[in-house]
Amino acid sequence: MPTPIKIIAFPGAPNLPVFAALQEGYFLEQGLDVSIETTPSSFYQIQQFHAGAFDIAFTAFDNIVAYQEGQGAVALDGGSDFRVIMGATQIELSAIFHSSIHSSQEIRGKSLALDAVGTGFAFVFYAMLEELGLGRNDYLPVPVGATPERWQSVKDGQHIGTITIEPFTSIAKAAGFQVLRQSSQTFSAYQGGIVAARASWLTRYAKHAQGFIRGYLKGLAWTLDPNNRSQASELLLTKMPDIKPGVISAVMASLLSARSGLTPDGKVLLEGMKTVVELRKKYGTGSLDSSQLDQYLDLSHYQQVIHEGLFL
Repeated sequence: MPTPIKIIAFPGAPNLPVFAALQEGYFLEQGLDVSIETTPSSFYQIQQFHAGAFDIAFTAFDNIVAYQEGQGAVALDGGSDFRVIMGATQIELSAIFHSSIHSSQEIRGKSLALDAVGTGFAFVFYAMLEELGLGRNDYLPVPVGATPERWQSVKDGQHIGTITIEPFTSIAKAAGFQVLRQSSQTFSAYQGGIVAARASWLTRYAKHAQGFIRGYLKGLAWTLDPNNRSQASELLLTKMPDIKPGVISAVMASLLSARSGLTPDGKVLLEGMKTVVELRKKYGTGSLDSSQLDQYLDLSHYQQVIHEGLFL
């Protein structure tokens, strides 16, 4: 019988390699019965992941840093033993606003929807708004939830803007909403998404962790293969019906770009991780050292798989 592995991830196009690995049977080849659930918020994801309800989390690198440093948005009993086991995305984050907004001056005094006000993606939003000439006191950040909830709140007029990832950025642009800034314009590298596990789980289930990494990397290679572009687009449309055929090309172009989407070979990006830590130092609390990144990582299982080359 295959061993169950439960993933919790943010909803978005970056989950496509997991969808591909499931469709193509790559996890089953490793003796794993993988399931994926999307989270309504980072609070829910972290609490459930910490409690052991899920084995693997596709989350923001900043979440790993925040909770290990005791700066997380929710208290964790016994502290965090989260570890990055593999990279996932550089991820393009976009500052999107209601169609009536055309300049930063029109944002002043308005409310903006965020997952949480003290997380990494919020810090990216603050940095982009700063480049647009807005200080932290010029707008009101409001915790709403993951991208679908934030996007809906802006569509409904509850808030004037938010930060999005694909496919929601392309969906918003197609609906006439304004993109005033994107993270790739602000940062040369940003480690947005990573794959994480708990250190205690990794100790007990090293073979399962390596099997998962092999299956994911095969799904990633399938996704990035130009010969599979049409099939990959159809798979994403099936898994995320909110994406309309008219925007799928833009979504896929962003997702398949190493600059704005999936990271080839699931690598972690040193400069991108440093950017995340520097943003937390600037907008968060406490003292952090961007040269001490190893404490957040356990890449031993990834390195073993890469060394063996069995995912090819």
